[in-house]
Amino acid sequence: MQLILHLARLFCRGTALALVLLALALGLAGLGGAFSDRLDVANHFAPIWLVTGLAGALVGAIVSRRSERWAIVVMGVVAILAHGGLMAPELIAAQTRKLDKGPATLKVMQFNVWASNDDPTEALEWVLAEDPDVLFVEEGGGSAWPLIGPLRRLYPFVVSCVGNTRPCDSWIFSKKKMVARGGLYDRERPFSVAWATLADPSGPFTVVATHYVWPIPAGAQQAQSRRLAQMLNGFDKKAMIVAGDFNSTPWSWSLRRQDKLFGLERRTLALPSWPSGSFTRLLKAPFPFMPIDHLYAGKQWKTVSVKRGPHLGSDHRPVVVTLRRG
Repeated sequence: MQLILHLARLFCRGTALALVLLALALGLAGLGGAFSDRLDVANHFAPIWLVTGLAGALVGAIVSRRSERWAIVVMGVVAILAHGGLMAPELIAAQTRKLDKGPATLKVMQFNVWASNDDPTEALEWVLAEDPDVLFVEEGGGSAWPLIGPLRRLYPFVVSCVGNTRPCDSWIFSKKKMVARGGLYDRERPFSVAWATLADPSGPFTVVATHYVWPIPAGAQQAQSRRLAQMLNGFDKKAMIVAGDFNSTPWSWSLRRQDKLFGLERRTLALPSWPSGSFTRLLKAPFPFMPIDHLYAGKQWKTVSVKRGPHLGSDHRPVVVTLRRG
């Protein structure tokens, strides 16, 4: 029995050391993400590494020898500070921002409906109940088509990234008249953008929907970000709205650079939207922990409310933002 307890203690000590070393190594490497897209990949998972470092430090403090205990705890604390330092600005901004108290004049929704959606009927019912003025959709094909088809009939104005005749990944559905529209689709990247300029009593404004690739392998996503930023410069940004699945978290250096490149205010702060439900055939997420669906808006828009929707058959949760123009 003593042998079993000794082996269990050794296992716990080894596990604690491995956890804090992993978290510490990724935390220090992530700091280099300011200069390297490859190193920045680890930062997207900062909450996981923070919990890893915390768990390692706690286990080490309980089961390690006194000579080892402080070394494990100190390494765990450094790892926590490294990852927590990346997350802190976003979390603080989310807690301290002030929402506008005036009446909303525009309701917009961002939703990656997932081409493998297992309940498009429920998703359609929820979207229609929310009744957004402008709906941004990604992955609107495959199993999600039963959602897209009715939306095309119910919304008076629709555009996909390469027009109405050849629909692709990104869509915009609008109650407001589209006075101009277009987009681009790069099948090889892949990369999709749909845009439309909408009529409004306070003056026309442009809305943009997009879908980026994953951050792995590094470089492609950052290239898409720069390409979209250059495209946005061709429009008036004062009342522009940009939404999409950016596959990038706010504690990455990549999204921080994008925030500056766009010259717009990101209204979705620390709002996890992925994963949701069974995001693979083998894995089911109890709750989303990665904020990768974002919405930006120009300075003419005041944020009235921001909320995350329920699980609707997609591996993403929808995001609903109400705005006031003024």
